[in-house]
Amino acid sequence: MQKDEKKEFVKARARIRRLLLHKPVIAVTGSAGKTTTKEMIAAILSRKWKVYKSKYNRNFLGNTRAHVKRIKAEHKAAVLEFGMLRRGHIRRHCQIIRPSYGVITNIGTAHIGNFGGSRRGIAMAKSELIRHMKRRGVVFVNQDCPYSRRLHKQPFAGNFAGKFVTVGIENPADYQASNIEFDESGVYFSCLLKGVEVPFYVPMMGLHTVYNALFAIAVAHTLGFGYRTIQRGLRFFRGQKKRLTHYRLRSQDIHILDDTYSSNPHAAKAAIDVLRNMGEGTKIAVLASMLEMGRYEVKGHDEVGRYVQQSQLDYLYTLGKSARHIAKGAIRAGFPADRVIHCSSRQQLHRQLQKRIKPHTFILVKGSRKLKMGKTVQFLCQQTRKIGR
Repeated sequence: MQKDEKKEFVKARARIRRLLLHKPVIAVTGSAGKTTTKEMIAAILSRKWKVYKSKYNRNFLGNTRAHVKRIKAEHKAAVLEFGMLRRGHIRRHCQIIRPSYGVITNIGTAHIGNFGGSRRGIAMAKSELIRHMKRRGVVFVNQDCPYSRRLHKQPFAGNFAGKFVTVGIENPADYQASNIEFDESGVYFSCLLKGVEVPFYVPMMGLHTVYNALFAIAVAHTLGFGYRTIQRGLRFFRGQKKRLTHYRLRSQDIHILDDTYSSNPHAAKAAIDVLRNMGEGTKIAVLASMLEMGRYEVKGHDEVGRYVQQSQLDYLYTLGKSARHIAKGAIRAGFPADRVIHCSSRQQLHRQLQKRIKPHTFILVKGSRKLKMGKTVQFLCQQTRKIGR
C-alpha cells in the first residue's frame, strides 16, 4: 500500500469506526460453514434492516479493507466473513473492522497444513476473534464441537468481558435443535425461543445445515428479531452454488450432489452424511484429493475413507494422488475392494462413472476446487440428460 493510499485508508477506517460505533457488526469465522452461516444471518436481518454483507465467500484481508469504503450510514448492520490461512489473520481482520458479535462455526481441519497438522493450533488462531473483537461483545460457539467448547477458557478468552452464547444438537445449549427431520429438499427442526418451541424449515440438506441455521437464529434472536421473521428468513433462504447443490432427473430418479467448492475431512464427512440420508437407491461417492493438509494429509484422507465404510455407501470413486489414501482407508476398514475405483485422470474417472449411471442412483461429487471437480458434475448432468431422452 502506497503512502497516500495508507493515509486514505486510515481516514476511512476512522470514519467506519465512528459509523459502526452503535451498530451491530457480526463477524463469522470457522473451519466450515462460514459463508452459509453469514448468508443465513444476512437473509434474516435483511427482512427488517438494510444490511451490508460480505459478497460470496470473499473473506481475505483485502476484502475486509474494501468493506471500509463500502459500508454506508444507511446500513443498520454489517455481516462479514473473516477467512484465515495462518495465525494472525483473524487479529488483522479485527484491527480493520472491529466486530461486536462473533460467530465461530466450528474448529475443523481446513488449512490444517498451515498449523503443523494441529487442530489446537487452528483453535488458537480462530480464538483471535474473541481476543480482538469488542471486549463486551457476544460470541456464538458450537457446543457439539469439542475444540469450540474450550474457547471460553484460558488462554483462548484472554481479557474478553463479554458473553458466550452456545448452539448445539447433541449437547445442552442456549439454542438447541430437536425434532430434526429431512426430506429431499431440506430439513425441519425445532428450537426453544424464550421457552416456546418454534418450528423451522431450511431448504438445504444435511445436519450441518441445522448448525448453520442455529447460529443465524441465535444471532437474530439476540438482536431482538421475532421468531416469525427468523422463520421466514430461513424458509426462503437460498444457498450458494457448489455447496451441496442438488440436481435431479425426476423421470429416472437420478440425483447429483455438487459439493465442489472446497473440501476438508470435516466437510467431506458432512457431505457423505447427506448422501447417506437421501432416498432409496444406489449411493456413489466421488471424492477427490483434499489440499493444504500438510502433515495431516495421509491421516485426513484415510479418516474420510474409513467414514465411507461406516456410511453404508455402494461405490467409492477417488481422483488424485492424495485421494488414493481415501480408497486405501475405506478398503482397510472393510469396504469391498471391488467397489472402490481409484482413478489417475479425469478421463478415466468419467469413463468409469459412465458405466454406473442408472435409474435410482445418488451421486456425490466432492473435492477441493483447484481440482475442478465441477467438470465431473457437468459430465454427469450431460449423461443423465441423455438417459432421460
